[in-house]
Order: sequence, then structure tokens, then C-alpha cells
Amino acid sequence: MVDAHPVVTLRDAEDLVRQRRPLDALRTLAPLLDAEPHSRSVLELAGRAYFASAQLSRAEEAFGRLVQADPTDAYARFVLGRVCERTSRRLEAVGHYRVAVALDPRPDYVVALARLEAPDARLA
Repeated sequence: MVDAHPVVTLRDAEDLVRQRRPLDALRTLAPLLDAEPHSRSVLELAGRAYFASAQLSRAEEAFGRLVQADPTDAYARFVLGRVCERTSRRLEAVGHYRVAVALDPRPDYVVALARLEAPDARLA
């Protein structure tokens, strides 16, 4: 059961992620994750906190669920690319980055893709 209003809980957790306190954010989000496991905003924030706390398999699971629900979610694709890159799965990362750039050519997405597609980048 969620004690505070879900929006307040979500905002509190988001503030904690911004303050670079992802583990506290995850503790704050726990009741929402239990109560609303399919909520896009809850899943995305949890995924960000997992990524920030180097819980990469959990981040991949959260963002993978977001992409499964909406394959056109450019941000989720981008973070999946980052997870793959950090876990030395560069070819998978390139695939996610390409989709992210095709959906939304934001500068950070384009830079990430270019970094991995550079001639001197080792793709493994």
C-alpha cells in the first residue's frame, strides 16, 4: 500500500535520482513498483535509478519492458544502448542507438551512436 499520494512519491523519488541518491529513490519507489508495476513513469524512474546505481540487469529489464510496451520509446532505446555499451555488448548498443536516433535525433543519441560507429571503435 502506498502511504503518500503516488504523484508525491514519484516526485520525491525523482528528486532523489537528481540528487544522485538512486538507492534512496528505489526505496521510495518500492511501494509504487508493487502497486503499479506497469506504470510507464514508475518503470522509467526505477530504470533510471537502477542504471545510476549500476544495477544494469535491472535497468535493462525495466527499459526492456518499456520498449516492449512501446517500441517507439526513443529514450528507453537509448538507455538500453547505454546498458549494452556498459556491459561490453557494443553491437547490441549500436542497434538500440540507431533506433533511438531514427526516432528522435537528439544530440546525445547521435553522439553515442557516432562514438560506437567510428572507424576506430571496436565492435564486439
